[in-house]
Amino acid sequence: MGDSTRIRVVYSGNVQGVGFRATARSLAKGLPVKGFVKNLQDGSVELLAEGDSTDLDSLLERIRSRLSAHIRDAQIERGVAKGEFKDFSVRL
Repeated sequence: MGDSTRIRVVYSGNVQGVGFRATARSLAKGLPVKGFVKNLQDGSVELLAEGDSTDLDSLLERIRSRLSAHIRDAQIERGVAKGEFKDFSVRL
């Protein structure tokens, strides 16, 4: 990984109960990114991922392309990767 980046995205809209997390996980599996996706209590979904910024941008574009009908807003924060994840998973 060249420039190891960490992103946190909070998706809001109709994003729970529509297969959002499973779809996000399957889209991430095709990329060298690590992290997780989980539902939040307020009805939004949090995605936390680390990897090369190009791969992370690809993941965000794949999610936007596949799930745009469910997403009303996406709040994105970028930072430096911490290297704490082994894979990309769905968390409860």
